[in-house]
This record gives sequence, C-alpha cells and structure tokens, in this order.
Amino acid sequence: MGDLGHILMAGGWAMAPILLCSAVALAIVLERCWTLRRSSVLPSGLAQEVREWARSDQLDPAHLEKLSTGSPLGELLAAALAVRTRPRELIKERIEDTGRHVVHRMERYLNTLGTIALIGPLLGLFGTVIGLIRMFMQVMVGGMADPTKMAGGIGEALICTAAGLTVAIPAYVLHRYFRSKVAGYCVDMEKQATLLLDDLTFAAPPASAPRPRRTPAAAGDKTSV
Repeated sequence: MGDLGHILMAGGWAMAPILLCSAVALAIVLERCWTLRRSSVLPSGLAQEVREWARSDQLDPAHLEKLSTGSPLGELLAAALAVRTRPRELIKERIEDTGRHVVHRMERYLNTLGTIALIGPLLGLFGTVIGLIRMFMQVMVGGMADPTKMAGGIGEALICTAAGLTVAIPAYVLHRYFRSKVAGYCVDMEKQATLLLDDLTFAAPPASAPRPRRTPAAAGDKTSV
C-alpha cells in the first residue's frame, strides 16, 4: 500500500482528476450492477401473472400502482393496463411512450461512464505533457548534470499515462456491457408488452355472422309446383 501511495504521489497534481474519475466510475458501476439485476428489471413470472389478471379482469387502481412501482417491466405493463379499454393503436402508443421513459432510467449515468472512458486517456496525456515540460524546464535551469531530476519528470509522465489508461479501459468495457444489457432487457420487455397487447385486443372472439332468414316469398316459391 505504501508503494502504491508513493507511485500516486510521484504522478504529480495531474493525478487528482484521474483519481476523481476513478472514484466516480466505481460508484456508477456498483450502482448500475445493483439496479440492472435481471430479477429487479424483469421479475420471473410477472408477465404471465399480469396476463392472467387481465383475462380475469382482477385489476383496480391500487393494484396497477403497485405493479407500476415494482419494476421497469411492471411499469410498462401497468401503462398498457391503464388504457386497456382503448383501441389497440392507443394502447400501443402508451406502451411506446412509457418504454422511452423506462429505457432512459435504465441508462442513467451510462453517459457519465462513457465520458470517463473518453477523457481518462486525455487526462493521462495531459499529465504526461506536464511531466515532460517539468523535466525540460529543469534541464534548462540545471543542465544535464543531475539525471535524477530528469528521471523524476519521466516517471511523472509515465505514471499519469498508466493511470489514465487504467481508469479508461475498464470504464469503456463496462459502459459497453451495460449498454448491451439494457438493449437485451428492451427486447424482452417489448416481447412481453406485445403479448399483453394481443391479449387485451384479441381476447374476445368476433361474434359469428347471423344465419340468413328465409323470406315468405322464398318459402312459397319452394312449395309451388
């Protein structure tokens, strides 16, 4: 631990924003890992249970409110059930509107994580440039007589570069991972919402066409010779 602290101190003041980015990235990753659990986003058996409620008409405002606040999938299905008596196109429009809000919440903080992945190498490059400038300024003042001063500037430059890449690479990988995870959840939720939409709009079979009645004239024609 002491060696690590010494290395970080040797990186100079440019290490401060890099360390701050690493702390923010770690907090975002932990929060998203907890929030984007599959059991939290797509509870097992919830969609089938909701479709059974819709078929039996066991729904009330309190029930829908509890469903809406339970999970992102529940919020999407509750939005469809809230307008279940409307035409299919209106129900579909409500599902799409709610889906955009749900996806936005699932992608919360991911733009920040992507920004950290982008600026991490730039901060490392900035620290590298500062270290090299310091080294050349010391050479200009004292010449080449003291190689330890040059080594200090080169070490500061390399430490900043390594630290920036150490923060940026995991942040970029995890950013892509969470994006892919959210996209997969969106496909699953769209599938379940479509199944519920079909149940709401096609549950009642169309009435059979009435059989034509025979007119008295037609009956008389049949009995006439």
